[in-house]
Amino acid sequence: MPHIKRLDIEALRKDFPALQQQHQGQPVIFMDGPGGAQVANSTLQAMEGYLGRYNSNLGGAFFSSQITTDLMSKARYYAATLVNAEHPENMAFGANMTSLTFSLSRAIAREWKAGDEVVVTRLDHYANVSSWQQAAQDKGCIVHQIDVEPETCDLNYQQLASVINEKTKLVAVTYASNTTGTIVDVKRVTELAHKVGAKVFVDAVHYAPHHLIDAQELRCDFLVCSAYKFFGPHVGMMYIHPEWLHRLEPYKVEPAINIGPGRYETGTQSFEALSGMVACIEHLAALGDEELSLREKLEQSFGAYSAHEQQLSEVFLQHLNKMPEVTCYGHTNLESISQRTPTFALKIKGVDSGEMAKFLAKKNICVWSGHFYAIGLLEQLNCSEDGGLLRVGLMHYNTENEIAVFFDELKLGIKELT
Repeated sequence: MPHIKRLDIEALRKDFPALQQQHQGQPVIFMDGPGGAQVANSTLQAMEGYLGRYNSNLGGAFFSSQITTDLMSKARYYAATLVNAEHPENMAFGANMTSLTFSLSRAIAREWKAGDEVVVTRLDHYANVSSWQQAAQDKGCIVHQIDVEPETCDLNYQQLASVINEKTKLVAVTYASNTTGTIVDVKRVTELAHKVGAKVFVDAVHYAPHHLIDAQELRCDFLVCSAYKFFGPHVGMMYIHPEWLHRLEPYKVEPAINIGPGRYETGTQSFEALSGMVACIEHLAALGDEELSLREKLEQSFGAYSAHEQQLSEVFLQHLNKMPEVTCYGHTNLESISQRTPTFALKIKGVDSGEMAKFLAKKNICVWSGHFYAIGLLEQLNCSEDGGLLRVGLMHYNTENEIAVFFDELKLGIKELT
């Protein structure tokens, strides 16, 4: 792997117009990354450039349609490079991760029979739970939901191993929790599932902005993510292992394309969003040395992003350790920072999380409160009451100074709300 460069955070922040703005005369601090990241200028310009000049559809003889066809091929190549797919044709696009997952669940479930078994987890966003639960219910299948370890909010791998058997058809798992930031050992999950011939479906939405994905190394069967979580527009992408590209039968409207990745796509794609996704991936690779391949540039760039984010996590947890009235769920030991993303699920004693989010919003600090669609997780942690959890999600464009401001305002909020 190429050497890791140091991230010039101030130069990087200048590329994001949202980070330069003021609201009501004051700076804005975006700590809402897990709900949607901010976007760089080059991504915005690419979307405007395509939509303003070449808006068309695929397959025409005229110039703008040819540009659109070329864009579609380029988008598949860039998406494949981002997740290290075997070939660009193993990447399909859709409105978002949820839509792609829901659609694919119907295709996979065609072969299920009553008594077959499916495994989901409490750690997941429910797009990767409800989709499979409903498909299983339609077929009379049994669903097992794996708990988390209370101390770390990591999966209970022992429980997972105990429920996987010869009847298991699919294991659906997140790569990283969108609530606690916990990173899952997906390779371990894949090994357990493949021993009994079960497919593995990975939700990599929250992992993608923080670490570079390698689908081939994971050996998963399917992997999905959404570009708006990794600094791009609203578009979803799905990796399909070569073994399944043509073996499954997705539901399609005739006479739509039924070959290659087009088999998994419905309707006209958002070509302006795909143009933005390409520019976004180029921006993510921008720290890499010019002579390197796109994948190598991404490796070098993500090395810098990850190093910066680990430093942010350390600083955040150091502040948090001085506040015993605040509970953080997930890995809190400084020695286990590599096992989490810089996303923190907080519960403040005696304070409603929703009210705290509103207090911080008045200070132009953007954070989320609630369940974040991780319903099973909050149920196990008994955190559903009093506004759920307060989620603080940092990205590589955040700074240590922003963390200091956040904690200053958090302390003021606690005084006001208790």
